[in-house]
Amino acid sequence: MPSVPATLSCVIPCLNEQANLGVLLPELLATLAGEDCTPEIIVVDDGSTDGTPDLMRHWASLHPEIVYLRLSRNFGKEAALTAGLEAARGQAVVCLDADMQHPPAMIRTMLARWRAGVQMVYAVRTTRDDESWFKRLGSRMFYALMRTSHGLRVPPNAGDFRLMDRVVVDALLRLPERDRFMKGLFAWVGFDAEALPYVPPQRLHGVSKFRPVRLLRFAVDGLTAFTTWPLRLLSLLGACLSLLAFLYGLVIISHWLYGDPVQGWATLITVVLFFSGVNLMSLGVVGEYVARIFTEVKARPVYLLRERTGQGLVDPDRDQP
Repeated sequence: MPSVPATLSCVIPCLNEQANLGVLLPELLATLAGEDCTPEIIVVDDGSTDGTPDLMRHWASLHPEIVYLRLSRNFGKEAALTAGLEAARGQAVVCLDADMQHPPAMIRTMLARWRAGVQMVYAVRTTRDDESWFKRLGSRMFYALMRTSHGLRVPPNAGDFRLMDRVVVDALLRLPERDRFMKGLFAWVGFDAEALPYVPPQRLHGVSKFRPVRLLRFAVDGLTAFTTWPLRLLSLLGACLSLLAFLYGLVIISHWLYGDPVQGWATLITVVLFFSGVNLMSLGVVGEYVARIFTEVKARPVYLLRERTGQGLVDPDRDQP
């Protein structure tokens, strides 16, 4: 690592964050001005419908270090992060949200750890008291389930706020997934990583875009992308139910031989309905994995770029005519 980063890229995915960007950008520019580096700020607009495009065009015209990327529609935060990482040209890259819950002042500490040789510095929430009990419970269950993956540990309470060395970013960009679960990919690539505890401030303007249904879908994407235990659990469940069905069959035969064959009809119907439900549930779990295969084999781009404004950093190796 160089003692002082020659170049630093900040990637900010956003969706309808006009009010927050008006506060974040001046603070971030002031923070980076105090660091001995050449910065660029890449704002990736993931299909905003507010005044974000006009605001960012204005900022990009005033500050050449600001780059505005506007995607053709809403592709999701993971795709927006990927677009920003592909555009970033710094030796170190910082990912942060636009809602002011990722304090720009922490970048100084991240840079200090990067200079000390740490290749990835990620922020970890010390508390989730500002979240609902439902979200806290869901987060604990999700990270517990993710720990079942072989050789992969996603740090609990760690989000996208992190600094990465260029070698880490290049490794991430080599991964070919279309459905990108970035928290899992950050953990999968490995490298020297260090946690940085922090207490996130309250969101400055607006509300979170992640509703319970969307969070559930996000969790399913993560589990199916990095674990296979649901499939193995179904195999175990199938074996157990088959054994129970065999034992119950012996009970039915004994009734036919020594009892009234009409008795137990309600129980049989209940068992049939139970097995039907298990079959449908199993088919749904398998379908989630098949759907991921279907998405990957189509090989569509992760995102489509509608507009690029601003100069940012110039990389001679990447900008040759």
